Amino acid sequence: MESSNIREIISKVRQIDIKTKRPVEGIITGAYLSAFKGTGIEFSEVREYQIGDDPRTIDWNVTARMNRAFVKEYIEERDLTLMIVFDISRSSEFGTVRSIKKDIGIELCASLAMSAIRNNDKVGLMLVTEKVEKYIPPIKGKRHALRIIREAVFHQPVHSNTNLSVPLARLSRILKKRSVIFVISDFQDDAQRFKKPLQILNNRHDLVAVRLWDVREQELPDIGLIELEDEETGEQVLVDTSNPGFRKKYREMVESKNRELLEMMKRLEIEMIEISTSEDWVRPVMKFFNGRAGL
Repeated sequence: MESSNIREIISKVRQIDIKTKRPVEGIITGAYLSAFKGTGIEFSEVREYQIGDDPRTIDWNVTARMNRAFVKEYIEERDLTLMIVFDISRSSEFGTVRSIKKDIGIELCASLAMSAIRNNDKVGLMLVTEKVEKYIPPIKGKRHALRIIREAVFHQPVHSNTNLSVPLARLSRILKKRSVIFVISDFQDDAQRFKKPLQILNNRHDLVAVRLWDVREQELPDIGLIELEDEETGEQVLVDTSNPGFRKKYREMVESKNRELLEMMKRLEIEMIEISTSEDWVRPVMKFFNGRAGL
């Protein structure tokens, strides 16, 4: 790789790191730590029994030896694994207001990765379209987090369409240990197609869906004849947006798909963060973390 390309990569990764320091600092101050509990508990020490202690924690061997009650204390094990699934299909490159969906996804990937590393958690990345474009196994360390950011920024997808069922099914086979999984996508896919692999992952892991959306995907403006292009297939069609009936039909179709997705997530008991390209993504993410932490 040429030195100029290396410098460009380092520069862009640093820009993302600097840009996400504010949200990372906000997320890291207790929210991330409190939102996701460890995988279990480990023994810490034995101390003398105090009024209010759970009798089930009494260490009978020490109690018999000391002729007074002692209890075992445990601490939460913080050995978490965070897996980020990031949809980089062609529709992620759409945005009409403040940002494109992919840029928001990259910043969120960076913030989650840095938050995990600062809590000494493992973090991995899976970049997906209709296939698994890139898989980085979860490990610890800042250099590893910077690699995740670099791949999220610079990876050029081979495929353009979305088929979440394929990468989700593969991830289910790969991840053996219970993990926290963030699926970042616009979910412009047939919900019934990825329902089963999503459900299997959610049953085994702590799964959070992050839906990125743009206002122009929800409702067409009245601007006369325009050529619409499918964001993934590239197929083009001429439509008359001045026709109220057409705009109404389009809005109803989008609302129906959104409702189907929301109802499916609710049935599967999967929490979903919704982020619009017109807003600061930190606010809904912090709201989710604080809700998880009971704040």
